[in-house]
Amino acid sequence: MGQGLTKPVHPLLSFLVPAVVTSALWAAWLGWDQHRDVHPDGSTTGPYEAWQVIGLVLTLLVPVYWAASRRHVVGAVLGTTAGLTAAAFYDWSDDGSGLFVIGVGMVMLGSLAATTAVSAVIASAARRRGPAGA
Repeated sequence: MGQGLTKPVHPLLSFLVPAVVTSALWAAWLGWDQHRDVHPDGSTTGPYEAWQVIGLVLTLLVPVYWAASRRHVVGAVLGTTAGLTAAAFYDWSDDGSGLFVIGVGMVMLGSLAATTAVSAVIASAARRRGPAGA
């Protein structure tokens, strides 16, 4: 009886865990840095440094691997994409110009493409290893 109740939740967890972990990773790597660097010529960069974005991308491999290696590729892709998109929207929504929506759309499309490719490779490797749980 307990097995029947937990089975429908498992695919949902394969979406929720990557989404929540991804949002937390965004906050840890990018959420605290909100200032732009002003250069002597007046140009600005930022607010993120390259090492922050690289760190985020590398640590995102953990939740993607967790879901995709369990053959929940859709959960890995959509959970990670949803987490990044929601975090970017929340982080950037104070932009008065409204152009943040373009950036959020680019984050969504980029993360969708990247996590699809990475999840397919992970799931393919998991399929070669044998049955799930082996």
